[in-house]
Formats: sequence, C-alpha cells, structure tokens
Amino acid sequence: MNTIAETAKKYGCSFFYDEPLNKYNTFRIGGKCKLLVKINSAESCIAVRRACKERNVPYKVMGNGSNIIVDDDGFSGVIILIGNDFSDVRLLSDTEIYCQAGALLSSLCVFARDNSLSGAEFAYGIPGSVGGAVFMNAGAYGGEIKDIIDFCDIIDENDEIKRLSADELSLSYRHSSIMGTEKIILGASFIFKNGDINAIKASMDDFIQRRKSKQPLEYGSAGSTFKRPEGSYASLLIDQCGLKGYSVGGAQVSEKHAGFVINKCNASFNDVMTVIKDVKRIVEEKTGYKLECEPVIISDKNLG
Repeated sequence: MNTIAETAKKYGCSFFYDEPLNKYNTFRIGGKCKLLVKINSAESCIAVRRACKERNVPYKVMGNGSNIIVDDDGFSGVIILIGNDFSDVRLLSDTEIYCQAGALLSSLCVFARDNSLSGAEFAYGIPGSVGGAVFMNAGAYGGEIKDIIDFCDIIDENDEIKRLSADELSLSYRHSSIMGTEKIILGASFIFKNGDINAIKASMDDFIQRRKSKQPLEYGSAGSTFKRPEGSYASLLIDQCGLKGYSVGGAQVSEKHAGFVINKCNASFNDVMTVIKDVKRIVEEKTGYKLECEPVIISDKNLG
C-alpha cells in the first residue's frame, strides 16, 4: 500500500489510509478500504491502477457512489475515486459538451441549461457522476444517456487511452460494453439541441419535483434497487406482494416507493442484503418474476 500511495503522491493525488467508505456512497453504509486515492488525471489513474496490478492488490473504481452498496467489513484493496479532482465540464462546440468522468450528472444538466442546450433535462436529479451514468446507461422519465452521448474516452485493459463511439458502447437498459471489463471511463461528450433557457429550466424543475414527490430522497439509498424486469416493473411487483415497508434491522423497502430499499435507521450491510434477498425470493415465489439487483456490491466476500 505504501508504494501505491507513493505513486499517488508522485502525481499530486490526494490519498487516505483506512478510509471509511460510508462517506463516499449515497447509502451511507460500509466499512473502510485499505487505501483510497482521488485521481486527478488520466495519467494518475493509469499509474495508480498499474501499481495495484503489479503488486496483485485488488482495486475498485468509484464515482459518486450513488449505485453501490459497501460491505460493513470494508474492502481490503484500493479504491480509485474519480470525483471532484477530475470533474471539468466544457463546451466542445455550440451544441456539444465534454465532461470528465468525475463531474456530477447534475453539473452537466446545469451547464447545458446555462448554455441554452436541451436534451439532458431527464437526468436532472440523478445523483451519479458522468462516468457512472455512462457505465450503466443511466436514465429516467423516458430519457437515457444513450440518447445524448456522442463518444466516451476510456483507459483500456492495456492502459491505453481510447475513444469509443456511442455504437461501440452498446448502450441498452442499465448496460454498457464497459461492464464486466477492466476499462475505466475518463470522460464523455454529449450532443444537445439549442433551446430556450426558461423552457429548459421549467422542465428540469418539473423533473426534480416529481422525484421529490415520488422517491424517498430523505433517506440513504442506492436509488432504484432492482432493474426493471421485462414485462413489468419492480416497484409494482414488490407492492403487489405486500412488501412496502418490509424491514430488517435498519433497512426497509420504502413506503413511498417500493423500488427503493432505504437506510431507514442506521442500517447495516447485512440488513440491506437480507431485505434484497427476501424481496427477490418472495417476488419470484408469488409472481414468477426474477428481480435483478441494480447496485454494484463492494465486498471481499463472494456473495454469489
């Protein structure tokens, strides 16, 4: 770990030993990692990951932590955090915006609005980073990242920086070609249409009010806990099974929106995972639908 920390220091990156991960995810749970590095450039990301691989130290890449669940026992490796230190947003042309991966999706939305560019309104209020949004093709209210993305810059498995077209990303419902690989997203470019700033603002305000009225934003969560099954909706199935309000310890199926498992009161990792497991089992028993967990689990354990 000391050698990896020295690499981070060489590139001017902030780093922290035994850092609690509950500070870095929206569920507000999770133990410590051995070392957390806040990368500040593509070069620092390549160097830190290479140092991990050369020493057989496990690593995970995190953004804003809005779609993850972290084990209370923590993570015995290195967290490569792509956040505020790598979050520039800039115009490429009159209708195209480039964002580094650590930029918040909300920052992209506001930047587009302020430049009278329309197309990202649906994403306003999604709490993730641009990198995370591209990774999972984030979407809401009928819009998805695939609708506006032009290209994505990545570090590939051989530490080469490459540019992938929208087609090469193979974006579909909560999926991209980045998933299941060692590729790391560095940034992405999005194409917009010229619009009226007041109309764009009104649309964004409407979306955020809908979120506040329908989603349990006052509690920690990882957003929608289950992917939408083909032919139905996870929240509908969970509600039909009488599971709204179902709880284990401090974790609960939200009474406001059944698609969210929330940190109601000092929930543990095991509380959350037990609720998820129980919901999946009961829904399958009663409806035949198999729900798939949407958030990424960070743990040293093999959880199946």
